[in-house]
Amino acid sequence: MNQRINHFNSVALLRKMKGVEFVKKPVIWVVVGVMVLCLISGIGMYNGMVADNENIDNKWGDVENYLQRRADLIPNLVETTRAYAAQETKIFTGIAEARAKLAGANTVAEKAQADAELSGALSRLLVVVERYPQLKSNQNFQQLADELAGTENRLAVARKDYNAAVRAYNTRIKKFPGNIVAGMAGFEPREYFEAAEGTQKAPQVKF
Repeated sequence: MNQRINHFNSVALLRKMKGVEFVKKPVIWVVVGVMVLCLISGIGMYNGMVADNENIDNKWGDVENYLQRRADLIPNLVETTRAYAAQETKIFTGIAEARAKLAGANTVAEKAQADAELSGALSRLLVVVERYPQLKSNQNFQQLADELAGTENRLAVARKDYNAAVRAYNTRIKKFPGNIVAGMAGFEPREYFEAAEGTQKAPQVKF
């Protein structure tokens, strides 16, 4: 009798264990599936951040190219102006100092500040030019001024594109769940290229 009871108990226990195992398997697969989806999503977000970073670097390269192009034009523009307005030494000194500061800038913030100072110095130079009709009519000066105007316009577009790329990237790494991936992978916010207060407007080169 006891043997029969033990047999029934053993059968019941086996059935119970099989039932638990049957229940556990779907749960395990669900957990594994969720983990796989999270991994795929995380990889996608990581790759997106890498792509955004590369895009920012490319846009920044355009900004630096136009900054350098403008810096290369300025000495010739200054020398041409100096031939007619040698007494404007304060303005020439200010341009030289701002240009040197831009050349020595390393970070985005430093370059933005130096660029703002250089833009302000150029604006003062172009105001002075109005007092010298012969300079305004000089063919070499006009050509340099036209090249400077074109460079200023392209720089403005490049700066806008760079800031838009930074904004997209910074938004991605700050929003959930991207902020988790960014924190784990070491992605940091990027700097905007912003002019100092009161110097946001590029000099108007029109004669």
